[in-house]
Amino acid sequence: QVQLVESGGGLVQAGGSLRLSCAASGRTFNSNVWGWFRQAPGKEREFVGHITWSGGITYYADSVKGRFTISRDNAKNTVYLQMNSLKPEDTAVYYCATGKTVGAYIYWGQGTQVTVSS
Repeated sequence: QVQLVESGGGLVQAGGSLRLSCAASGRTFNSNVWGWFRQAPGKEREFVGHITWSGGITYYADSVKGRFTISRDNAKNTVYLQMNSLKPEDTAVYYCATGKTVGAYIYWGQGTQVTVSS
C-alpha cells in the first residue's frame, strides 16, 4: 500500500502562484509514475501532468503547459506541482496519484483545494 498526502492548496489571486506537495509513504518501490489531476465542481477529473520517478521525465496537459512544473525529491519521497500565472479556471481540487506505468494510477491522495480569484 502507498499513502499519498497532498498539501499546499489555498486561495490565491489570478496571476499568483502556489506550490502543491504530495508526500508518499508505504511501499513506493513500484511507483514509477506520479501524476497530478484536478476536478472542478460539476466537471470531470482532468489530467494535469506527470513525472517519472527514475528519469524525472515530465508531461503536461496543454491547458497548463508553460505555467505548471512538476518536480520530485527522491530523498523526501515527495512530488511537487509548482503553479504559476494562475487563472480562475485553474480552480479545482487537485489530486496526486501514482502507479507503475503511465495511465495506470493505483493510489490516490485525498486532494487539496485550489481557488483562484479574479
